[in-house]
Amino acid sequence: MRWEDRDQSDNVEDRRGNSGSSGGGGRGMPSMSTMMFLWPIVQRLLKTKFGWAIIAVGAVAYFSGFNPLGSITGAGGATSHIDKKADDKQARFISTVLHDTEEVWKEIFTKHGAKYREPMMVLYRGSTRSGCGHASAQMGPFYCPADQKVYLDLSFFDELAKQHNASGDFAQAYVLAHEIGHHIQNMEGTLTKVQKMKQQARGQKGANQLQVKVELQADCYAGVWAHHAHKRFNILEQGDIEEALQAASSIGDDTLQKQAQGYVVPDAFTHGSSAQRVEWFKKGIKSGEISTCNTGI
Repeated sequence: MRWEDRDQSDNVEDRRGNSGSSGGGGRGMPSMSTMMFLWPIVQRLLKTKFGWAIIAVGAVAYFSGFNPLGSITGAGGATSHIDKKADDKQARFISTVLHDTEEVWKEIFTKHGAKYREPMMVLYRGSTRSGCGHASAQMGPFYCPADQKVYLDLSFFDELAKQHNASGDFAQAYVLAHEIGHHIQNMEGTLTKVQKMKQQARGQKGANQLQVKVELQADCYAGVWAHHAHKRFNILEQGDIEEALQAASSIGDDTLQKQAQGYVVPDAFTHGSSAQRVEWFKKGIKSGEISTCNTGI
């Protein structure tokens, strides 16, 4: 991806130097991949009184500010061995991508007679505070509608490459573009609408199905961004699209479930299958039209 020597966004809150403290607020839940990894262990612990005691101690530690999952999953670990030069380059890159999203979405919103509100991006390592509660590396990148900020622990990109075989700068750009897609949904009122629909849904299965539609639309919006960003900034190089598709495929629910437990439970999907995520990103990048991203919500 061509990004060097281009403008970076001013809407970046760099907390990498003071990450790691609990900072108050409620703990966020671990990511889906982490939960699926831990579930077989939790099931065994629930069968004994000693197991219940271990879970209780872990819960108390977690909500007291210590993350007992860090030693198990390897995520959100120490930042003492980080290559600062490489880390700063990573921050400059993702800030450039954020600037590209701002320019593209401002143009699209203006075309539709609306004004685009630029979100903030918070960069951190380990953990930090968000408007939606505590943010930690285990949660992965996320968008918080309450404060309209994208939270991104840069170690996620290491995990994406090493654990999910999805390396490359455009794979990382896709991740951010997906989270910006949630910001678009927030501005459109989609997130509020879906939250109300979830309250009326029949059980967790129905709520999960609604969430899948939200995530697939965000994938499509990421594709729309890529379409226009290339036309405007000529960002794409050979292999970039494949990097994004590999990233989308590698974090599909079915792929993550197979890796974690060896089998797939479609009713538990919250982001969509690998094939679905690839399909909706392709739709967005091919058309460049937000009208293409109607997932039924």
